[in-house]
Amino acid sequence: MKRFSELSEQEVLALAITSEDEDSRIYRGFAMGLRAHYPASAKVFDEMAEEEVRHRGMLIDLYRQKFGEYLPLIRRQDVKGFIQHKPLWLAQTLGVEETRKYAENMEFEAERFYRRAADSARDASIRKLLMELAEIEAQHEDLAHKLGDRISKSDRAEEDEMARRMFVLQYVQPGLAGLMDGSVSTLAPLFAAAFATHNTWETFLVGMAASVGAGISMGFAEALSDDGSLTGRGTPWIRGTVCGIMTAIGGLGHTLPYLIPNFWTATAVAIAVVAVELVTISWIRHRFMDTPFLAATFQVVVGGVLVFLAGILIGSS
Repeated sequence: MKRFSELSEQEVLALAITSEDEDSRIYRGFAMGLRAHYPASAKVFDEMAEEEVRHRGMLIDLYRQKFGEYLPLIRRQDVKGFIQHKPLWLAQTLGVEETRKYAENMEFEAERFYRRAADSARDASIRKLLMELAEIEAQHEDLAHKLGDRISKSDRAEEDEMARRMFVLQYVQPGLAGLMDGSVSTLAPLFAAAFATHNTWETFLVGMAASVGAGISMGFAEALSDDGSLTGRGTPWIRGTVCGIMTAIGGLGHTLPYLIPNFWTATAVAIAVVAVELVTISWIRHRFMDTPFLAATFQVVVGGVLVFLAGILIGSS
């Protein structure tokens, strides 16, 4: 692996050609990934991909003029300390805002590369082309930064709303389902164990087991429910992870107070935590699911109170 400073002019041009080809493919991938939900942004990335293809053609013409037909395969990963980008299949999973920021960073790195290459070039025509490309990439960096301004207000509003819906589908819904299940379903076994034993440590162990078990169960259930290809709910492993973690958090919230040695103090703190959990769930439903806050609170609190009372009655019998 060579350092950038050790590359010859022929190798620098070859590296620039392969880099432009890779960048155009990444932009095509962005456009393909965004087209279904963000067509206006996809069109901009198609144009940027075409521009990278044009740059590659300019570099190839100069390379043939200077060095002939043979083009050595030199890639970013072959040069020590050189800029490297995510594989295309990973880059396609970025959201629209992350994609815009990613493109801005790509153009900044490309500009820096061309300026460094121009500084080390001895041939005047090579230096001239590299400086021109550096200036073009600088303009592209500004374009990527202002990508949202290239899109009409109506298209941008539509894309922002689609991004919000995708966020709700892929993160909020599975997370909320997990939090509700963990907060409510673990109430009965936890408080049943508490009032049956009046032993805080044993109650803590029951709560831990219920929370972790529910997290694993809900995580697998969510991941296996669908692959997201038709519903647009995102990759199964992300949804399953979010749902499983939030389920465990929901149960652990009112389990941890039983680390307090005094039974009644621990129970009072646990009940207070349950109240906070139920209000939090109600707020999330109101904020992201457009459910009126009072209606959401009533629905969640009624369910939570019923499960809580069931646990106390069973434990006290």
